[in-house]
Amino acid sequence: MAEEQEAGRPAESFEACLDELEKVVKELESGDLPLERSLELFEKGMALSESCRKQLEDAETRVEILLRKEGRVQPEPFRNDKP
Repeated sequence: MAEEQEAGRPAESFEACLDELEKVVKELESGDLPLERSLELFEKGMALSESCRKQLEDAETRVEILLRKEGRVQPEPFRNDKP
């Protein structure tokens, strides 16, 4: 299932996006950047963060718990018990 980003490229994996986001954060935290570079990194970080969020949301909707009911395997939606 090759999802496509808006630019027509295949979507990066969650792990690749998260790794790239961590690199962006480290570079921003260095503090030795010109304003323009900081803004570029911030924009990139926001886009990566949104991509990770969407991928996690998609994964959550796909997660199902299989329960045996009346001799059949029946999918049941994932319930998030966190407050």
